[in-house]
Parts: sequence; structure tokens; C-alpha cells
Amino acid sequence: MNERAPIATVMTRASQVATLLLSGAALAGALYLGAVPLGRAPAVGAFLDPAHGIWAVARTAELPREASLRIAGLKDSVAVRYDERGVPHIFAQNEEDLMRAFGFVVARDRLFQMELQTRAVAGTLSEMVGATALEADREARAQGLAWGAMRKWNAIPDTSEHRRLVTAYGDGVNAYIAQMNAADLPFEYRLLGAKPQAWKPEYTYYLLARMSLTLAWNDEELRRAGVEALVGTRAADALFPVESPIQEPIQPVAGRRGPRMAGGVLPPPAPHDTARLAVAESVQRAAASATLSALRGDGSGEVAVGSNNWAVAPSRAAAGRALLSGDPHLQLTLPSIWYEVHLQVPGVIDTYGVTIPGGPIVPIGFNRSMAWTATNTGADVLDYYEEKVDDRRRPSRYELDGAWKPLELRIEAVRGRSGRVLRTDTIYHTHRGPMIRAGGKWLSRRWTALDVSDEGRVLRLANTARSVDEWMTVMGDYAVPAQNFLTADTLGHIAIRSTGHYPVRGGDARGDRITDGTRSANDWRGFWPLNRYPQALDPAQGFLASANQQPKDPQVDPGYLGSNWPSPFRAMRINRLLRSDSAVTPDAMRRFQTDPTS
Repeated sequence: MNERAPIATVMTRASQVATLLLSGAALAGALYLGAVPLGRAPAVGAFLDPAHGIWAVARTAELPREASLRIAGLKDSVAVRYDERGVPHIFAQNEEDLMRAFGFVVARDRLFQMELQTRAVAGTLSEMVGATALEADREARAQGLAWGAMRKWNAIPDTSEHRRLVTAYGDGVNAYIAQMNAADLPFEYRLLGAKPQAWKPEYTYYLLARMSLTLAWNDEELRRAGVEALVGTRAADALFPVESPIQEPIQPVAGRRGPRMAGGVLPPPAPHDTARLAVAESVQRAAASATLSALRGDGSGEVAVGSNNWAVAPSRAAAGRALLSGDPHLQLTLPSIWYEVHLQVPGVIDTYGVTIPGGPIVPIGFNRSMAWTATNTGADVLDYYEEKVDDRRRPSRYELDGAWKPLELRIEAVRGRSGRVLRTDTIYHTHRGPMIRAGGKWLSRRWTALDVSDEGRVLRLANTARSVDEWMTVMGDYAVPAQNFLTADTLGHIAIRSTGHYPVRGGDARGDRITDGTRSANDWRGFWPLNRYPQALDPAQGFLASANQQPKDPQVDPGYLGSNWPSPFRAMRINRLLRSDSAVTPDAMRRFQTDPTS
């Protein structure tokens, strides 16, 4: 037995060594797996790290009761106070400091949202999420939104005060990114195993481009061309009418009370027919059920969205003061597209309202003297031209007025997370804009969103306006996206104007049809003059309203502003409510805003 004992001891030591080796290998493997992303999932180790991983997010969700920070570039002290709803109120001594603090605060709350919307415009989502975003990136680059935004930004003089303030806002965003520690990294970055990119001031103009895509994109002529091929021109004309069959424009028509039908005045409603009403309600319930199925993904369909606003003059308000209400819907997103804020510099700006993360202005809000809001106009500011090219597969020239013109080329390389090029596309441009290939044809796109204009500067100046008249004057330079801007001031004035650039088309061009691109006579000839915009100031009826309906009655101005307008039923209901109340109160305004009548 004694002779065998040492053998047993040796075997035990060998098994211990083997166990240690296996344990070490297992530990090394676990550490490796914990540090390496698995497919699209983040690295588990860093993600679950109790000190700096996902659990750390909860520690930064609530702000401390009081904190002091140093931000590079500040010239004076800035105070940021959050109210009980989490809205930041920013008090600074000068506008540059205000913008730096504003950028810092928004980045703290919405950094991932800001980067995602920037990448969506730039066509660089694939660099963050991989090849799944390749087609979205290619489409964004073909649209040319980032290209157009850079043209706008580069056109702003280096000495411009607005450029300086936009840059200060970007400095504030980067100041927040620079002082972040591992525990501050937003949840979404952790899921993607990504880090925030530095913010560039031109990204503010990427945001403006994104809003133009949401509010000023119109491919009506492409859809109409497809329908016309199926059912013919006459039927397509009926399905896509240029003028709304029922008119209740935002610009009141003198002497008219109520809506107008294409064939005359809209007749008043008849008494209820109880039997027919029961059938109608049954059909309505079935339609509502179908809509819910579409929302749940059980079927296909579109959900209509729309905004509304209205203002009441002192003569129709119980307290004798102008009242304003606005409900700009846009898409329902998480987080919200809107970011509520209060900005103040003594003697310069004292504005409260909502901004969109990435934009250092308040597009909807109020100051001590006035309030403003907006609904989308829906005007046709995008046209397609069928171009004749020298080579349908790889064109280099296009024909214009009998001569061949060289195409401009834009090379776009989409990269993945590793930096490897996933796809390289060549985008062709005529003098009108970028081209797309559709149905074997080359179509160029002329779009106000790609023009050189500076809506950011105009909106910033409007934030400090002291009256409706001043606000309207400043906003005369606003171009895109066209909006039904509604204003009211403490002097008792109310006004509305569909503000934006509306093309004057030349030759045979029609905004609702694809146009022959071989003739320069069909190009845009400029834009409507300001006095032709649909608008009204202190109307005799004592109120103004818009709900995305056709803004101007063609009997007043037959000029083409758009086609296939949304039905004006929401506007008709708002106007009916306002006509029926000659002593409107804020509570009544709230009641109107939640009115359920269809």
C-alpha cells in the first residue's frame, strides 16, 4: 500500500493541475466572450459590469439637487434650473454662453437621438449598426440631404453672428461628451457597443434638412403617373384633383361664412335619420377595427397625421385678449421629437417653447410679447423632370435645349462598423438637382430643400420679435419647409401666413406631372412674391385657423400651390366651434383641442 501511495499523490497533483488549466481556460474563455460582441449583441462583460455597465444608467437618470460644472469657452456664469416637469430653464448673461449651456443640456438628455437623426441624414447609420442600414444610407445619400445641408452651412459667412451661435451650441454638445464618464453613456450606445461621435455645427442644418424631408417631400407626380398608366388621364385627374372639392382656406374670403363646394355652397346638415345612422355607426366600428389591425401590424395601411392651430382676436375672447392654440402632431416617437426649454438673456431673449434636439432655436413657443405656432402647408415644392441622357446605364451627359451638358458626379461610399466599404454609389446631378433611375428612365429632382437658404437664422431672429408685425417681417425670408405660421401678440393682433418658397413654374411644367427635362423653358422661374402668400391679419371674422387644408381659395388666386390636398373637415370643425363662441376662454380652447367630433 505504501508503495502505491506516491502514485496516488502524483495522480492527485496531475488532476489538480488539469483542473487549474481547465479552470483557467474557462475563465479566459469567459473573459474573451465577455469582451467580444456576439453578432449584433453588445459585449456581455462591459454591458453587465456592475460599476459602469447597464446598471449604471439608473444612477444618472435623476439629476442631483445641485451641481456646479465648468464648461470650456463660457464667458460668464450660467444657471440652469429644472422645474417639476424636468424642463430646463437656462439663464445666461450673453447669447454665446446661452447656446453653450443649451447644447450641453440637450446632449445630456437626448444625445443618442441627436446622433441617430444626424446619421439618418448623412447616410452613416451603417457605421453604427452595420449592414442592416445599408439601403437606408444609400437612399439618404441619393436624396442629397446632407449635400444640401452642407451647401447651406458653407454659404453662411464666417463672421455671421448666427454661425457663431450655432457653433457655440455645438461646443456645448461636445463639452458634455468630453466630460462624460463610463457611467454616463446612454443606454442605446451600450446596446450597440458604440461611442458618441463628436458634434459638428453643420449638423444643425442636417436637422433642418431632415424636417424638410418630413414636411416638404412630395412625390405626388410619381404616384399619379403610376395611376394614370393603370386607369388613364381622365380618371387620374379625378383621383388626384388639383383643387380641393371643398374649400375652407386658412386665408378667409371676404363676405363668405362657411365652406364652399366646387359646385356651390356646402348645404347645411339635414336632421338625423336614426335607421341610417345605426348602419353608419356599424360600418364605422368595422372601419375602426381595421385601422387598429393595421396599427398592430395585422394588415397594411397608412395612418393619417395632421396638425392644427387657431387664434382668436380680443373681440371674440372673454377676457378681451388674443388667444392662440397649436397642436403640431408629427410622428409619435420615443423619445418625443420635441424638447421643451426656456431660454433667457436679459434684454435679448426670454423665450419658452419646444425645440427639436440639434436645433438651437424655438420653432414653436412664446416670449413676453407674443406667441407663435405652425402646421404643415403641404405645398408642392418638389418637381421631377424626365431627362434624356447619353447612356442609360452609365450616363455622363444630359440634353438641354438641343445641346449636351455634362452631368455632375457625386461619389458616395457607405461604410460599415469596421470601416470597410459596403457599397459605393455614383449620384448624378443635372442643374436641377440629383437624379434617380425609375422605370428605365432618369428623373432629376428640383426641390426647395436643397436650395441655399438659412431658416435657422430667420427662426432665431423671430424668437425675439416683440409683435406680430415684427415677427411677420422677419419671417419673410423663411424658405423651407413651408408652414402655416400663426401668431398672436399682447397688443391684440392675430395673423396667419403660409410661409415658404413656392415655385413659379415655366413653360409646360406642371407640379402634379413629370415634366420634360430637355427644355430649360420648363425650369422654375423663381418664387411667389411675399404679398401673394396665403395670409391674413386681424380678419373681420375675429379668428384664424389651419389644419393642413388648401391654404388659398382658387377663386381668389388660381395659381398652383399644390394638389390632392387633405380634406378640410378638421378645419371646418374648428371654424364651426370658433364661430359658435363669441366669448372664448382658455378652457374653451382646451375643450376645442380635444373635441372628438368627426
